[in-house]
Amino acid sequence: MVKRPTIADLARAAGVSVATVDRVLNGRLPVREDTTRRVYQAATEIGFHAADLIGRRLHRNLPELRLGFLLLRPDDPFYRAFATELEEAVSRSQRFRGTAAIDFTETLSLDEIVERLRRLAAKSRAVAVVSPDHPTLTRAVEELKRKGIPVFALLSDFAAGVREGYVGVDNLKVGRTAAWMIATGAKRPGKVALFVGSHRFHGHELREIGFRAFFREHAPDFTVMETLVNQESHRLTHDALVQLLRQDGDLAGCYIAGGGAEGGISALREVRPARKPVMVCNEITADRRVALAEGLLTMVIDTPLRPLCAELVDLMAHALENGATSAQGQTFVPFGVYLPESV
Repeated sequence: MVKRPTIADLARAAGVSVATVDRVLNGRLPVREDTTRRVYQAATEIGFHAADLIGRRLHRNLPELRLGFLLLRPDDPFYRAFATELEEAVSRSQRFRGTAAIDFTETLSLDEIVERLRRLAAKSRAVAVVSPDHPTLTRAVEELKRKGIPVFALLSDFAAGVREGYVGVDNLKVGRTAAWMIATGAKRPGKVALFVGSHRFHGHELREIGFRAFFREHAPDFTVMETLVNQESHRLTHDALVQLLRQDGDLAGCYIAGGGAEGGISALREVRPARKPVMVCNEITADRRVALAEGLLTMVIDTPLRPLCAELVDLMAHALENGATSAQGQTFVPFGVYLPESV
């Protein structure tokens, strides 16, 4: 029978006295917050029976914050999963008691994005946004900054020098990784298609730069075609790729650098080309796992949502605690790679 950890065990694990643990448990005398937090973390690690009680007591004394998040496409599985992870990251924070206010834009219209951003910011202490970069958005971010509301860029950077920080993957490396996969996986050189959601997405621009740079440096026998803009639309991606596959039997690879991957998958299912191009897209979802298993996709480059959301929420709290410009300019989280044999 496993012995249940005692107060003495907890005191040793936390590096404090038994008397301090007793005060934390019973709230008889004030205990410094960092000491209480240390006792709580130790209690969680060793499985102390009153860990939840300590956590509730610690949480009760934390400030209350409402954080706003503006994402894209509410019906997209990736953004639905993103919203869930944001809610959980806010609820798990040990720096504050928080509420996650989450909204979605239906389109990439800057008017819609700015309107929803202002609406969120009116009821939030800080906001984080997925958006193309545009002077209209920059002006809105400047307006919120003057009001003391920090704005964070998510996945794709915008309003450099004005927004509080960027949190996401290193998009230049993502583009180079996609190019490496196509150059390595193609049976012979040929034409390569590249889709971006919008030329205004800074993250897509960086992916395109990295993608083209890799081919120039390491695979000059491939021809990267003129970039196609799909507005993150599955239908536009489907129609454009179907046309490419039927008109050009020399398509060696395709990288969908933003949304719309389901359209690329459906195009491959419809045409069933004799020479299947190496297909790379971003963000792992149930549909993309199936496409990997079927051999339609060759690689999915994924943004790890849980660590990203935890880092973002922590940076937002830090900015509110320490004032504007206290967060790092850019925070990169390592991206994941999924292949047919790893799903």
